[in-house]
Amino acid sequence: MADDDVEFPPGDGPTSGISVTLTAGTLHAIRERVGKRGVSAYLEKAAQRQIERDNLDELIADFDKAHGPADPAAVAAKRARLTGGASNAGAAA
Repeated sequence: MADDDVEFPPGDGPTSGISVTLTAGTLHAIRERVGKRGVSAYLEKAAQRQIERDNLDELIADFDKAHGPADPAAVAAKRARLTGGASNAGAAA
């Protein structure tokens, strides 16, 4: 069975080389953080985080469709409870 026949979750499975095009400024910023040999690992982690965010956005959209959007004041109050800070109902998330 070839690796193409198996579905792996993000972060699992064998590695595979691809070509990626980045702007010079983005590549420079990445190399400044991780060096030349850390670029692939950095991009792997960045891609995993983006997939997590995309999945969360889809989950929130499904929830909003079923239940309506969350009340901003209630979200701010719960955020304040979680962080121990004051509730800022008008603050952006």
